[in-house]
Parts: sequence; structure tokens; C-alpha cells
Amino acid sequence: MTVSAEALHIVCPHCHTTNRVRVADMHSRPDCGQCHKTLFDGHPLALDSDSFDRHIGRNHLPVLVDFWAPWCGPCRMMAPAFEQAAQMLEPQMRLAKLNTEEAQAIAARFNIRSIPTLALFVGGKEIARQAGAFRSAADIAQWARSHL
Repeated sequence: MTVSAEALHIVCPHCHTTNRVRVADMHSRPDCGQCHKTLFDGHPLALDSDSFDRHIGRNHLPVLVDFWAPWCGPCRMMAPAFEQAAQMLEPQMRLAKLNTEEAQAIAARFNIRSIPTLALFVGGKEIARQAGAFRSAADIAQWARSHL
């Protein structure tokens, strides 16, 4: 995927439309051209089987995905830190969560064997993975930034 020095493709977390956003406008809370909602709200995006490939493949931003399940204690313990990490990392990175119970085919496709697992995607390709819960938002942010 070629990234323009002037504009990036950003997939809307609300309507899943791909938007072209000037790099200079990234920190000024850009809105979606389709639904007019903000493209960055400081919260992880809940992905599902229908939206996963669109967000991973069409975003020019790196996408950090938390593969989790509702019954997983460590997943629930890490959730507040992941939420805080979204506030720290946006708009340079999109954070998303994928419930592996609801999207079992995607979890199988990426060979997710333990949860929580964080996977960092750039240009539609996985570039880093870490199984196990992080203790803090700062640890999540540091890990993600270290792989870019």
C-alpha cells in the first residue's frame, strides 16, 4: 500500500467508509465525509467479521488489534489499559478489539492460540504480536511504538 506524503486513507470507525485525510489535518479531529462523525474519539474500535479486513487492509495508519474474549479474566483486566492506550496513540495509530468468540474464523486465520493477544498491522500485514496481558497503557503504547 502506497502512502501519500500529503494524505492518508482512514477508515471511519462508525460507518466504515474510507476517507482521505490530509496529514496536516490529522490532529484537528477530522470528520468522516460520509457520516460526519469524528474519525478519532480516543476509544478502541470494536471490529467484527465484516469490518476487520476493511480496517486492517484500507487504513494507512497502523492498526493495533486486541484479540480477546468476554470470559477471559486477563482480557477484562487489560481492557481499561487498552482503552487508555487508544487515547495515547490516536491519531498516529488505530486501536481495535476483536472478540474471538464472535469472529472465530478470523481468530483461526491469524492462528490466535491464547488471549489476550495484541497484533500490530501495517499496510494490511501483521508485523508484530504479543500474547498475554499488559499491565498499563504506557506498556501497550511503548510496545506498539517500538515496532514501527
